[in-house]
Amino acid sequence: MNLRVYVLALSTFAFGSGALIFAGLLEPMAADLGVSVGAVGQLQTTYVLTSALAGPPLAFLAGRFERRGLLLTALAVAVILNLACYLTASFPALLVLRAVLGATAALAGPAASAAASALVPMERRGSALAVVTGGMTVAFLMGIPLGSVVGSAFGWRTAFLLSAALAAFAFVAILAYLPKVRPPGPQAGEGLRAGLVLPLFASTFLAFGANMTITTYIAPILRLQAGVTGAGVAAFQMLVGVGSFLGLTLGGRAADRQAGGLSVTLAFAGLAVGAGLHGLELSGGAPEGLPTYLVVGLTVLIGSTSLFSVMPVIQSRLIQRAPAAAPLALAFNGSSAALGQAFGGALGGLLITQAGAPSVTFASAVIALSAAGFWWLTNGRAQPSPAKLAAS
Repeated sequence: MNLRVYVLALSTFAFGSGALIFAGLLEPMAADLGVSVGAVGQLQTTYVLTSALAGPPLAFLAGRFERRGLLLTALAVAVILNLACYLTASFPALLVLRAVLGATAALAGPAASAAASALVPMERRGSALAVVTGGMTVAFLMGIPLGSVVGSAFGWRTAFLLSAALAAFAFVAILAYLPKVRPPGPQAGEGLRAGLVLPLFASTFLAFGANMTITTYIAPILRLQAGVTGAGVAAFQMLVGVGSFLGLTLGGRAADRQAGGLSVTLAFAGLAVGAGLHGLELSGGAPEGLPTYLVVGLTVLIGSTSLFSVMPVIQSRLIQRAPAAAPLALAFNGSSAALGQAFGGALGGLLITQAGAPSVTFASAVIALSAAGFWWLTNGRAQPSPAKLAAS
């Protein structure tokens, strides 16, 4: 694989880490800022909501400009905004800064994917896009857990300082190694047929909604389940990274075989199983000590593997169903993922505040099971051939 594609993955790593850099620090943040844990979780909701709203229009506008310059601009803005998050003592100010960061991430994602596609031959584009997406996987494996460790040791604000440093590193690497990339502008709307793509967007929304209902509040849930706090949360967060590697591998193979109907249904069922195991632990249904750690670790692993195995199949089907508008379709799919995260974070925050942590796991399981049924009804059959799609 072209070295420059891996350099592009650094931008995905930086923004992916920054999105949840404080996920293991919600309780000390809430105490310091004088708000509830549920309110602090809305810093993530705000981030993904603005990313969802800004994604499609920015993807369209980004097609008109040189990719390297767009990425450098987005990363420079991310450095400045994360430094501002580090310095501010106001929760409302943090909300505003996170909202702008979400829009910045929405600009960077399509630019990185388009640059990767332009830098490799057509037969390698799928692998190149997987590498760029893999930056998010490494964020779960390294960046986000490191934020928990650093924030626990030096205060939660230093997690934002770490996020700024990661963005700065990606900026320097792209400046040094990436050439200018001038792809043609996107063909807005061409090839997007609602009947073909909307069920895929809805499936992405449900997948991330089910997962983020729990993941946004993983720190307080782990404290209640296993007595894990502070830097100990990072060990379980790293399992999210391991699961994402497994999920991308399984999902990629299913997408290559165009056999994602059953595999995605099973993945949604896996999300439901993971949520159910979380609920079992919260209800005291497992022995304390090592058995609890093993079950909770397995639960985290199942959830992340299931989520990431869904994405390659959906992305592959989108490209096949809307080849002339693939960049715009992928941007809308990214918005669907962000909206799902926002929905999950908002729902989880409401439930954990009003009804307690067990209600969060129950809601996640219901969403995942609903998603499994929806996928099987709308996308469960084998993917039609390109010729059949063209004739439809």
